[in-house]
Amino acid sequence: MNSHALIQKIDAILPQTQCTRCGYDACLPYAQAIVLDNEAINRCPPGGDAGIQSLAAITQQPIQALDPECGAHTPPTIALIDEEHCIGCTLCIQACPVDAIVGANKKMHTVLSERCTGCDLCLAPCPVDCITMIPGPSEWTVHHANQAREQFNQRQNRLAERHGESLGVAARVLANKPKVSAQADSSSHRKATINDILAKARARRQST
Repeated sequence: MNSHALIQKIDAILPQTQCTRCGYDACLPYAQAIVLDNEAINRCPPGGDAGIQSLAAITQQPIQALDPECGAHTPPTIALIDEEHCIGCTLCIQACPVDAIVGANKKMHTVLSERCTGCDLCLAPCPVDCITMIPGPSEWTVHHANQAREQFNQRQNRLAERHGESLGVAARVLANKPKVSAQADSSSHRKATINDILAKARARRQST
């Protein structure tokens, strides 16, 4: 089996949550690293032990325990936005690798649960901590993985057309980037913007 075919076969096994916990920007780059750079096959928490066993069979490597530095295997989850406290900053939309969050600048955001992969990449950027992870599908199936891969690829193609960015952190950040965010290029303006957002969010919480 040539390298390209093996990469595709490994990518087909990976859960396509695009969570980056393996240390790579997405599932495909991890598959490429396994084949081309002899990367370990135990770096995918969403895949768990079953995923490691499948990867071991394909690569003919020994079965290994999940690398604890990448996190623990947990049941599937999805993101939930507390819409009452959402301030419409769009940061979660920019972070989502599969376009599972919809909304607009200064407008309430919501999660499309059927698209969410549970990657939790939207948690850290939220300045008001209004996103939580809740139980998702009882089982993450091949259908879920294929759908997530398609959504991720569609998003990457859109980014390439709109921003000329390749796959990576920069591409994730630029997704659906509103024009007004260009005003926050300077660190001082960015800090003032964030402080203003947080102040308004605190005031809203105190009034409820």
